[in-house]
Amino acid sequence: MFVTVLLLWLCVWFIILQFKSRRPRNFPPGPPALPILGNLFHLNLENPLKDFERLNKSYGNVYSLFIGPKPAVVINGLKAMKEAIVIKAADFSGRPQDSLVNDVVQTKGIVLADYGSVWRDHRRFALMTLRNFGLGKNSMEDRIHDEVQYTIKTLETSIGKTLSPQVMFHNAASNIICQVLFGKRYEYDDETIKTIVQCIMANLKMINGPWSMLYDSLPIIRTLPLPFRKVFKNYQTCENIVRHTVNEDKKTRDPGEPRHFVDCYLDELEKRGDQETSFSEQQLISTCLDLYGAGTDTTSNTVQTAFLYLMNYPHIQERCQQEIDQVLEGKDRPSFEDRNNMPYMQAVIHEVQRIANTVPLSVFHCTTRDTELMGYSIPKGTMIIQNLTSVLREEGQWKFPHEFNPENFLNEKGEFVKPEAFMPFSAGPRMCLGEGLARMELFLILVTLLRKFKFIWPEDAGEPDFTPVFGITMTPKPYRMKVQLRSEQ
Repeated sequence: MFVTVLLLWLCVWFIILQFKSRRPRNFPPGPPALPILGNLFHLNLENPLKDFERLNKSYGNVYSLFIGPKPAVVINGLKAMKEAIVIKAADFSGRPQDSLVNDVVQTKGIVLADYGSVWRDHRRFALMTLRNFGLGKNSMEDRIHDEVQYTIKTLETSIGKTLSPQVMFHNAASNIICQVLFGKRYEYDDETIKTIVQCIMANLKMINGPWSMLYDSLPIIRTLPLPFRKVFKNYQTCENIVRHTVNEDKKTRDPGEPRHFVDCYLDELEKRGDQETSFSEQQLISTCLDLYGAGTDTTSNTVQTAFLYLMNYPHIQERCQQEIDQVLEGKDRPSFEDRNNMPYMQAVIHEVQRIANTVPLSVFHCTTRDTELMGYSIPKGTMIIQNLTSVLREEGQWKFPHEFNPENFLNEKGEFVKPEAFMPFSAGPRMCLGEGLARMELFLILVTLLRKFKFIWPEDAGEPDFTPVFGITMTPKPYRMKVQLRSEQ
């Protein structure tokens, strides 16, 4: 009898230990974690942002969760964010390697490559190449203006009517990045680009959903024929399309006379010859898919957010148009340099990016060594989640943190200022590679369209719903817009 009671108590004690926190010494605090499942039940997997905010209030700006059996640290607020990804960037710039998304891309490309020489070489090359496209004949500006003309034609056919702009803006962003990567644009009904968009959108949804969480938490299920297998198939489809595009490009390229990113990369590959190098055609394909995925959805969603707010804040739209008319008087089209003379337009674009919060959790980081953050000890290999929402709407950092107001980016003289807490592209060495292209796209697209058209919220559309749909990227709920030619034109 005594032995039975003792064994029963030992079992109960073992279960209690399993349910108790398994956090290392001096690790950031957080909610109790279940065995195997961790804190999955503390998060709404459809949209965990409110849960992150609630846990932030309970445990502070640096707290921990268990994603299955793996510990993760969530960083909130400007002070903690700066310490981690700027001041101690080398310690916090790794990428978690044992996850669905990493297994799919096999750590190739730039976005998910681990922190090291391969990532460093490719990021440096990509930044230099994209910067060079800002200069000379057929510059980045020219490519953007060329594509905006197709958007204008679509809008002109809808004068006085209502239309859903989601596909139109997505196609525009897609074609701009395709021009940069491959030197070609696709008609909006082209099956190739439709396939890529469908595969990438399906993967973004899956990678951010419950099946990805289960894949990451329970390695034992990875070989089973479950829905996450579709992610591998979709990525392979995209790889095959890009590989075919690269092979077709080889037939017409003139070495040393690059027309676009693929040509530049192939030139670099030839220049390196037989020497040991991380550059390869597989890396080229993965990098193209990284740049396409990062440069399409984010820009498209931000432009959609811009017009959703501009239609519902018509006084802000009108003030933008007044400034545009004044600065561009006598000019055929805007240039990116014109932004320096448009403080209000600049403020509106930045406020749209702040409110859109397009990539709210950035891309997960990982510690590269044992380190410290805000007095806590963080072991090597710990997943790091940046809650950018906590910075973009942080009390004390913004005049109007919880409302759409361009005054957040204007000083008392009406001059454009950018607060330190503005980091929709993240910060540090891992910040968004396409920031320069995105900023140019947003300015040229919005200024060109606002100069020519007036955008109106349809009378029968009811009250606008500003609540975005959560995902790796935040997407505005579908809406319709009414378009008129401006009377001044």
